[in-house]
Amino acid sequence: MKKKIALIFLLSALWWGATAQIQHVEPLNWWVGMKNKNLQLLVHGNNIGETTPVINYPGIFIKKIHKADSKNYLFIDVVVEKNTKPGTFPIRFQKAGKTLYSYDYSVLPRLSESAQRKGFNASDVIYLITPDRFVNGDYTNDVVPAMKETQINRKFEGARHGGDIRGIINSLDYISSMGFTAIWPTPLLENDMPSYSYHGYAITNHYKVDPRFGTLEDYKELSLKARQKGIKLIFDEVLNHTGLGYWWTNDLPFKNWINYPNVYQATNHRRTVNQDKYASEFDKNLMKNGWFDKMMPDMNGQNPFMANYLIQNSIWWIETLQLGGIRQDTYGYSDKTFLKNWSCALMHEYPNFSIVGEEWSINPLITSYWQKGKQNADGYDGCLTSVMDFPLQAALVEALKEKDDANFGKGLPALYEALANDFVYANPFQILTMGDNHDMDRLYTQLNNDAELTKMALTFLLTTRGVPQLFYGTEVLMENTGHHKNDGLIRSDFPGGWKEDTVSAFSGKGLSPQQLDMQLYLKKLLNWRKNNTIIATGKTLHFAPSGSVYVYFRYTNEAKVMVVMNKSKQAQTLDLARYSEILKEGSVVKNVVTDEVKTLGSTLSVAGKSAVVFEVK
Repeated sequence: MKKKIALIFLLSALWWGATAQIQHVEPLNWWVGMKNKNLQLLVHGNNIGETTPVINYPGIFIKKIHKADSKNYLFIDVVVEKNTKPGTFPIRFQKAGKTLYSYDYSVLPRLSESAQRKGFNASDVIYLITPDRFVNGDYTNDVVPAMKETQINRKFEGARHGGDIRGIINSLDYISSMGFTAIWPTPLLENDMPSYSYHGYAITNHYKVDPRFGTLEDYKELSLKARQKGIKLIFDEVLNHTGLGYWWTNDLPFKNWINYPNVYQATNHRRTVNQDKYASEFDKNLMKNGWFDKMMPDMNGQNPFMANYLIQNSIWWIETLQLGGIRQDTYGYSDKTFLKNWSCALMHEYPNFSIVGEEWSINPLITSYWQKGKQNADGYDGCLTSVMDFPLQAALVEALKEKDDANFGKGLPALYEALANDFVYANPFQILTMGDNHDMDRLYTQLNNDAELTKMALTFLLTTRGVPQLFYGTEVLMENTGHHKNDGLIRSDFPGGWKEDTVSAFSGKGLSPQQLDMQLYLKKLLNWRKNNTIIATGKTLHFAPSGSVYVYFRYTNEAKVMVVMNKSKQAQTLDLARYSEILKEGSVVKNVVTDEVKTLGSTLSVAGKSAVVFEVK
């Protein structure tokens, strides 16, 4: 009897030892009923490339097996038929007819409306959050001893401060009450780097939530509770590069899995090579193949296995979190054929989805190139639904800072002309607009800590075409004055996000009158916008600035909104005859912030340094 028990323990130990050899199978699971029934599994384990995988499950079969350059990887092409029964089945890895390893894999039932999910659009306003700097909702996960960076130091701008997913969940009531309808947290995936890991853009595992932010279940809870409050969750993704501490760094599947695997080579950041008909192959290759940073290896989207890996990872997160959109970091740095295939694969599965790409150029000819539907001279036609409107952002800030000069396009005329460039976009109404973000000086700082100008900028962003994005803390005039372009200070802690904070944007405790005024102003304007479809669906008619006044209208057949921006310190009186093609004398207008109602005569007076939004009855 004792020998039998010992044998059982020995066999059990051997079995567990065998299964432990399989270290990664990705994607972690899949779904029945995807439009594309093909799935490619990455399997990583000790000498796994010397085995043959076998699947015996109705509706699922292996189409092809690929060995990698490293014997520790296999890539398995699997077909999941439409009517396959959801369940879990073993993948057996055999050699010489014997099963060495077995791995249980699951295909899940897909939500009935998953394919028709809607992304963000012009009816939304996005709240951009740097999770580590927003709210610390769970102090128990601040330090994870097994990770390379194990300190919390709120006094150092480059260290981790402790904000997490639980903090965002706890703040959903505040975000909703302010009037935001979507949140974009910067990446929440594992960044197991020795320092500066707080920002999230040096991912070391595409399928793992960083434990200092929480768990996958926390992430799912955030998505669910956000949806219940009418808030869409946007996933911040990085296709171009990873962190140097990725689990595959010392054992790449293929020699060309990443670019320049043996020596660091920086990108030249010459993003115009994607459109430039005169660009050299040298510059093109350095742009798309060079590393974004010495700690961030460049993934090779030209390798078909890497391309499949990244496409499937995006789909996995969309399905797992029931996402309302993806924001794609450093768009244009990857191979543009890969970017086309990636974006079109996602839009094939989710035709009503939204993807916004970061193309940081102030030239609309460059940014417009990537948007779906653009008729490009070189025939390029990707499926990216939205781009970030850096040209308008730059024009807005300069327009409010510069002295107005219509003859030379300075000041408000520059903003007017920037909006006039919309003819280069396939769909300007889907473009993401912003006054700032996590990579540039805060809007209040850019505008020299002028609250009135900041209020004007935000009014413009919330009433012009496009999908506006506001950076967390803008509502309470967070700034980084004196620390120009210091990322860690731009992403400072949100007041009231830590239990030891003495100032709170949530309760108003300790905020200055100016901060409270801005918060209340935005809350009123955001909630008005949320309940008024004219901004999302209306056409635009604008009039060339006169003096220091810029007037534009958003309108449909049923309604009109009039916006007046007066940059002058003095009140200005408008001759309304100039706007007679859309505005009739005797019209009744309502100030959407103060609720004041008046009947228009032949003129209209507007206070100095203000932007006023009128509903035209």
